[in-house]
Amino acid sequence: MPGVKNVTIGLDTSSSPLLAVLEKEGKICSSRRKGVKQERLLFPVLQKLLAKQQAQLSDVKKVVIVRGPGRFTGIRIALTFASMLKYLNGAQVYGVTMFEAVKEQVMASKTFKNWQAQNPSGVLAVVLHAFREEYFLQFFTPQEQAPQWLSCEELLERLSACKEPVFVAGADKEHTPLAGLLGTRWPLADFKDCLVRPDTLAALSAREDLCTNALEPLYLKPARFELLGK
Repeated sequence: MPGVKNVTIGLDTSSSPLLAVLEKEGKICSSRRKGVKQERLLFPVLQKLLAKQQAQLSDVKKVVIVRGPGRFTGIRIALTFASMLKYLNGAQVYGVTMFEAVKEQVMASKTFKNWQAQNPSGVLAVVLHAFREEYFLQFFTPQEQAPQWLSCEELLERLSACKEPVFVAGADKEHTPLAGLLGTRWPLADFKDCLVRPDTLAALSAREDLCTNALEPLYLKPARFELLGK
């Protein structure tokens, strides 16, 4: 529609369900759709959100995407869409990792702040299920550590080896709580803070300190051909 400006789209296509967020003039609407064929889901979902907000794709001026880790094909969908709008609309593109998005939510929570007050030297660890019995891990410390792709056994070893108190956030298989995997060995974030919320994804478009390497994917797990090559 004429006159519509500053529409923001947020996308997480790194795994199922697909999360699409549309923000216009402070009003946010969103949709989560299950399924691995996200290339088929994306545009029908976006068309419904645009119609709901009385906007068009040409009105989109910002795109914020989760650039990984996750499914290789899923991550490419968001990257390709963001690249397309950058070229067609001159849209600003922002990219965050799933680790960073979860970190933002958890560190703002009362549960984490209370724990941190009692453990000032403690660190936050974000754990995300990858594939089968494999996990992604990133520690957030003053000397921020690089994310890792680990087996379940290696994950438990890394958490146990940390010399500082550890507060764990994230999700297990099928986006379920980590309690089944970790038990009570470490304090866990409230699960509502461990899945990316639509308002968080929309707000991250204003966090230029986080949104670096916007179109650079974070895969972590090598593709099958890379593993065969080794």
